Amino acid sequence: MTLHADLRVARGVFRLDAELVVEPGEVVAVLGPNGAGKSTALRALAGLLPLTGGHIRLGDEVWDAPPDAFRPAERRPIGVVFQDYLLFAHLSALENVAFGLRARGVPRAVAREEAARWLDRVGLAAHARAKPRTLSGGQAQRVALARALATEPELLLLDEPLAALDAATRLHVRAELGRHLRDYPGHTLLVTHDPLDAMVLADRLVVLEHGEVVQQGTPTEVARRPRTDYVADLVGLNLYRGTARGTSVALDGGGEFTVAAPATGPVHVVFPPTAVSLHPDRPTGSPRNAWRVTVAGIEQHAHTTRVRLDGVPPVLADITTATVADLRLQPGAGLWAAVKATEVHAYPS
Repeated sequence: MTLHADLRVARGVFRLDAELVVEPGEVVAVLGPNGAGKSTALRALAGLLPLTGGHIRLGDEVWDAPPDAFRPAERRPIGVVFQDYLLFAHLSALENVAFGLRARGVPRAVAREEAARWLDRVGLAAHARAKPRTLSGGQAQRVALARALATEPELLLLDEPLAALDAATRLHVRAELGRHLRDYPGHTLLVTHDPLDAMVLADRLVVLEHGEVVQQGTPTEVARRPRTDYVADLVGLNLYRGTARGTSVALDGGGEFTVAAPATGPVHVVFPPTAVSLHPDRPTGSPRNAWRVTVAGIEQHAHTTRVRLDGVPPVLADITTATVADLRLQPGAGLWAAVKATEVHAYPS
């Protein structure tokens, strides 16, 4: 059964108008900036927020279709893992996992047996009697996941499931979560602001901005061909819009790029910050794009330095610390930015 959701929600001045389709066994990640509508979409699917238009259907079952039909949260076959997990502090890990089953009328002994099986499946059999306060962040996340999956839901909703974890724990738990999602036969919707979580865990990405879907596709498709500034920033690319004539692209904001592959008409132009080199004088040599820039900001990123440069066009460059020292970079310094034509990719807008 396919999950079809035409989500139309009006809340004050905000409007959500987004269509989501999730196939069995598929993980769809919804990304977007704050206020884009991610939480509204999740709450609507969970039955916590009625639609004002559109519909939600799982196969032939209608969950919401105003004004005629609305199935409340407790009657929807869903499991939810919240950002802070919302484990019951007074219950053990075993009792937390058994809670959803007991709420559905499963006898206590059967529910506890099934909960124990799920705790073993997520590697926490030895912590069955532990209270949430004694668990690590990663352990609490796994208990919450086991509780959500124990009821065998048709739809699993993950609301920023890794956000509460520190960086070291997050890497391990992300890999474990990915393994469990691959084994889950139902429909999964992951709401996140973290591009790495989305790229690693999801089969398909849906990007929301201002309540609307602005881009969707596989992680590779979205990463290679961003269509908005938010998506470009998310995947770490410089993005421009312009009009192509052959191998020349006139940018909408001024400036011009030479590209390796000819194109015609409105295009997006992208290249990574690592493709940008900085020089005190205009560079010469292989075919390249070069233009004057001014250093607007310098940020240290792990093993590289990100330089924000004003110019026509403005650009982000990732360079080594040694290059920073060689160029004696400081805000306000004038330089030349250069990008080889072979590093610049144009695609229809």
